[in-house]
Amino acid sequence: MNSPVQNIPVYLADMFRVGFGANLGDAISQMDDLVADDVYCLTPGATRQRLALRAGADGAFCVAHGTELGIPGGALHLDCVVQLMSPDGQITDALILVELAPQGHISTTYLLPLAPLQVKTDYTLVSMDRAGALRKFAQVACVSFTRGTHITLASGAQKPIEDLQVGDKVLTRDDGVQAVRWIGQSTVRAIGDFAPIVITAGTLNNTGDLMVSPDHRLFVYQRSDQIGAGQPELLVKARHLVNGDTVYVQNGGFVEYYQILFDAHHIIYAEGIAAESMLINPRTRPALPQELLDKLGTILPGHGRGDMHGLDVQKTLLDRPDAIDLLRRASLR
Repeated sequence: MNSPVQNIPVYLADMFRVGFGANLGDAISQMDDLVADDVYCLTPGATRQRLALRAGADGAFCVAHGTELGIPGGALHLDCVVQLMSPDGQITDALILVELAPQGHISTTYLLPLAPLQVKTDYTLVSMDRAGALRKFAQVACVSFTRGTHITLASGAQKPIEDLQVGDKVLTRDDGVQAVRWIGQSTVRAIGDFAPIVITAGTLNNTGDLMVSPDHRLFVYQRSDQIGAGQPELLVKARHLVNGDTVYVQNGGFVEYYQILFDAHHIIYAEGIAAESMLINPRTRPALPQELLDKLGTILPGHGRGDMHGLDVQKTLLDRPDAIDLLRRASLR
């Protein structure tokens, strides 16, 4: 089971260096070399570049073709997650990835901040955690609804997601009534990759405001191919619809996220519009509890591919001022 290529915006480690502390002048590195309370800062001209990666069936990562950084085929290891504190007391999580040379030694180190880092700002290294790195990386990729989202049940009733229970029967677009297998819940700071996207009521014919994680995909059925996708059934990431008006990022504070898992990947109805349920692949597996992971081989055979319900639309097709209006007119009612 191979997951699709994923593109993550990273800094080369050399662009984030210690300005004060035990490792003065050193670039951020693997956990064994880090020292708490060292103060880091972006180097002048530091920019994030695209690292393309793919997760194999065993959960191991490698650099994928089409990357801007790294050597395609090179092994990638998720070393740890760190917490960085800015002078105003804000905490930013960041992941450290290392690319391994064929001989097994580290060839390149990358920093993946989960919220934007600011230039000319000092960041104090607060903590390092190796055990939680895979789970944090998985949580970023999990599609999530927020507290208060109304999910359509088999009866047609609308139930807030926080009131759903395992075994509840939910209406799916393609496979009728399906029972909820598992419900995940987490509360995180609403910043960066964890800041939810708000799709205001009526924007895509939704009955109420829909608030989802940035990479949550909505299902759109085109009666005519008005955006040039080449097929009628589309999956559109919420982050690609942001226009700062009817679709916007809600930054700040905390957000309570929920994941709905079925025995297969489904399209369900949230606030009256079609959206995907959680998809299990090598990237997202670590977000599940161990007792469920132990059963995945037997109870969740319907997961793996994320394109079974439609074309995963690239952002370039949506970079036009009338894209949301076209999708609204074409969307499934």
